[in-house]
Amino acid sequence: MLPRMSALTFDTLKFANRLKAAGADSRLAEAEAEALSEVLELNLKEVVTKELLQQELKLLEQRMVIKLGALMVVAVGIVAVLVKLL
Repeated sequence: MLPRMSALTFDTLKFANRLKAAGADSRLAEAEAEALSEVLELNLKEVVTKELLQQELKLLEQRMVIKLGALMVVAVGIVAVLVKLL
């Protein structure tokens, strides 16, 4: 399982002030900022960084190479046994 990204912040005050500057009611702007902050916090728990994903793909590639190598050894062994029997 990949580690999750958690270092992203959302400036609720800046967002609320921007809404207020655009004419939104103060209480509504602050409520929207808090709601958006909660949504982002919940959804970012599932986000991984590009670097972590690349690292996981490298590990997957290594496991696949090892398994392919093992399959080749088994196949060569089977062919060798069949050659001796025939």
